Amino acid sequence: MQLPEDQLRAGHIPADLYRQLPPGTDARKVVIVQEAPRSYTGPIVLTLVVVTGSIAVLLVVAFVAQVLAGAAIAVLSATSGLTYTLNRASKTKKGI
Repeated sequence: MQLPEDQLRAGHIPADLYRQLPPGTDARKVVIVQEAPRSYTGPIVLTLVVVTGSIAVLLVVAFVAQVLAGAAIAVLSATSGLTYTLNRASKTKKGI
């Protein structure tokens, strides 16, 4: 038993803790409680949920903006004769 944790698991009271007991205390009835090691599962899961939620919100906003833009173009072209064309001209030069 090299480490204090090993002593506590085996039921032994280390000397520094034994000196802190009030006089007249029965050492056989002393219970030493250790704090559990910190778990990082909760903060990691929370971070993943927040990042995933943020990405989902951004995707929904982008989709809604695309639908609204398409609807606005459709309404403007139907009511005021405004047209919207995409020119996909090739960048290669044809025969010289």
